Amino acid sequence: MNLSGRFITLEGGEGVGKSTLMASLAERLAAPELDIVTTREPGGTPAAEQIRALVLTPKGETPLSGLAQALLMNAARADHLDRLIRPALKHDALVLCDRFADSTRVYQTVAGGCPTSFLKLLETEVVGDTRPHLTLILDAPPEEMLQRRAGRTETPDVFEAADLEFHTAIRQGFLAIAEAEADRCAVLDATQDEETVLDAALEAIKERFGDSG
Repeated sequence: MNLSGRFITLEGGEGVGKSTLMASLAERLAAPELDIVTTREPGGTPAAEQIRALVLTPKGETPLSGLAQALLMNAARADHLDRLIRPALKHDALVLCDRFADSTRVYQTVAGGCPTSFLKLLETEVVGDTRPHLTLILDAPPEEMLQRRAGRTETPDVFEAADLEFHTAIRQGFLAIAEAEADRCAVLDATQDEETVLDAALEAIKERFGDSG
C-alpha cells in the first residue's frame, strides 16, 4: 500500500479504544519510507491543546454551551490543520488523528443542540478540502464502555461524565455518519480484543487504498 499523503481519522464514543488503536496502527504501518504523524482533536498544537482543556474541563459547575463548544472546537481545528495536518500531508506523511470533524458533528448536536446546518457550514469553512481519506469508527454498546471506563483513575471530562442516554445518542450519531458516508467510513467492533480490532482496521485500510495505493 502507498499510504503517503493519506489522512486517516479514528472516531467513536468514549472508551472505545481510539488512542490504543492509533498507537498500534502507527507501529504496524511503520516503514522506512513512510513518515507517520499521530495527533488528536481537540488538540495537536499548543493553542488547540489549551482550547481542549477549556472545553473538556471547564472551570465552573456547568459545561460550555453547545454553540460555544462548536466555535471553540472549530477554532482549535483551524489551527491544527494549518500548523500540523496540512503541512504533514503536503510532505507526504501518513496522518492518523484521534477524532476530527465527525466528532463535532455528533457531540455538539447531541450535547448542545447545535443545528446540523450550522455545524456543516463551520466544517465547510474550516476543513475545506482537507477531508479524511478514511474514517475508522469504533463501535460498542455504551453500557460496556461505561464498565470499561469505571476502572480509570483520572477525573472524567464533561462528556465522559454524561449519562447513558447521552452516550447512546452519541453512538447512534456516529453510526448514522457511517451509513451516510459508507465510501469514507468503516465501522469496527470495539468489543473485540485489541489485536482483533487492529487486524480489522488494517484490513479496512487495505481495502480502501489497495495493494498498490
